Amino acid sequence: MNRLKSVVLLVFAILAFGHSIPLKAEDLVSLLQPLGSSDFAGKSAAIAAIAGSGSPRASIVLQALNDGKLLVSKADRRMVILDGAEVTDAATGAAIPVVDRSALEKVGINNKLRRDLRVALGNLTLLSPDPTKRRQAAEALLKSRDPSAISSLDSALTVETDDRVKQTLTIARAAILLAGERPDVLKIAAIDTIRSHGGRDAVSLLTGPAAQNDPVGAAARRALEQIEAELKLWNAVQNLVYGLSLGSVLFLAAIGLAITFGVMGVINMAHGEMVMIGAYVAFVIQQLIAASAPTLGELSILLAIPLAFLLCGLLGIGIERSLIRFLYGRPLETLLATFGLSLVLQQAVRSIFGPTNREVATPTWMSGSVELGQLTLTINRLSIIVFALAIFVVLLLVLRFTRFGLQVRAVTQNREMAAAMGIPTGRIDALTFGLGSGIAGMAGVALSQIDNVSPNLGQAYIIDSFLVVVFGGVGNLFGTLVASLILGGLNKLLEPIAGAVLGKILLLVFVVLFIQRRPRGLFPLKGRAVEA
Repeated sequence: MNRLKSVVLLVFAILAFGHSIPLKAEDLVSLLQPLGSSDFAGKSAAIAAIAGSGSPRASIVLQALNDGKLLVSKADRRMVILDGAEVTDAATGAAIPVVDRSALEKVGINNKLRRDLRVALGNLTLLSPDPTKRRQAAEALLKSRDPSAISSLDSALTVETDDRVKQTLTIARAAILLAGERPDVLKIAAIDTIRSHGGRDAVSLLTGPAAQNDPVGAAARRALEQIEAELKLWNAVQNLVYGLSLGSVLFLAAIGLAITFGVMGVINMAHGEMVMIGAYVAFVIQQLIAASAPTLGELSILLAIPLAFLLCGLLGIGIERSLIRFLYGRPLETLLATFGLSLVLQQAVRSIFGPTNREVATPTWMSGSVELGQLTLTINRLSIIVFALAIFVVLLLVLRFTRFGLQVRAVTQNREMAAAMGIPTGRIDALTFGLGSGIAGMAGVALSQIDNVSPNLGQAYIIDSFLVVVFGGVGNLFGTLVASLILGGLNKLLEPIAGAVLGKILLLVFVVLFIQRRPRGLFPLKGRAVEA
């Protein structure tokens, strides 16, 4: 009798799934009844019937059964769902106010039923209106490679409109065909499908079949060779993108140094600490907003940028007026004084905020990533690249089209002649130093999104910043930009080959050899005083 009931349920499941017959609540009750029995074959047939019923409660009931939340009343064999303190009728979803928990018993399942549930839930989710859920279901089937899911995948592929979901469905179908007992023709076609999509997942799918000594293994090995060649090319492009990202970070850290070095010829070893202070400004602003105005949390980074510029700019002007202006023409003393100042600033920040790293949360609009082929581009790094280019454009406009920019260029090219023409070189020095320090502060805000904020943050970039300035040409903004991108790209291309440390050494050797050939860098400044 139980076997006859199981057969009837299976036939009903096939008919219902094939013709999408929606069930009423009272019809679903009859399908739920076998779940309360001890017959596991009947339970398996009931799971298939519920999944194919078209009832909106089907996925809820099956998920509750999978999670151990489906119970049956001992008195009337009524199926209920227990979720925390809430008890609802499984068939209708109506709340049941008063239930004696001792009168309920849990619906038992075994490993085979768990597999049936995974397949049934995956099939139901494949037809979900949410594309994210459909893709997650396809990925689950890709991992399980259940042969019984082929018909469901075929049905889902005929109605799927989202390209990303369709791609995942296609790969999942090919993976199931490749893993099952299928003719070689179908397996080789599946290998071609997997190869056409490529990617690192395809390598893991084809590694097993490639070990076979048959036509399927030969096809898998050929596909692996093609995919690995494509991945090497994608890896090179990915490293170039990482180099562009690193170059934008170096540009932000070096641009202020290039301005002050070009105008005043000062080797400012405390420049990295301006970057560090800017990062701490971002941290403090975010903490204050979280405590006083949480609704503005998404704007904390945008608010920190001008505040970091003002604070670090004023601090830079104070440093120039109180220390640097007494050491012009004495490069060794300037280097030692600014190095000592950097230690003082580090210790001051360490005393205020502590030696431990601080984290600045990334706002939602800067989170996530963008996928282009096999490239993964994080939005926060893309934002930093755009931010660096925006600073470059603004600086170019300021130096070219404002009175202050004209005076800065005059002092940079010929200080004595600029002074003779009435330009206050001392005030220009102070403002330029403040501008460079302010830009370093904004760089610190940007770096807080990709690095931990600590008292030693600036020291990680000061040496690379000097390399960028010297390599690009002292005081030349365009040279600083190009040098940042070149050194960042070379650094990321050398790292996978030679390692991080040896790659850095090779990069330093390259810069030294280049400077021997072109002592004034890629784009040297022009002017009588400079050329002299």
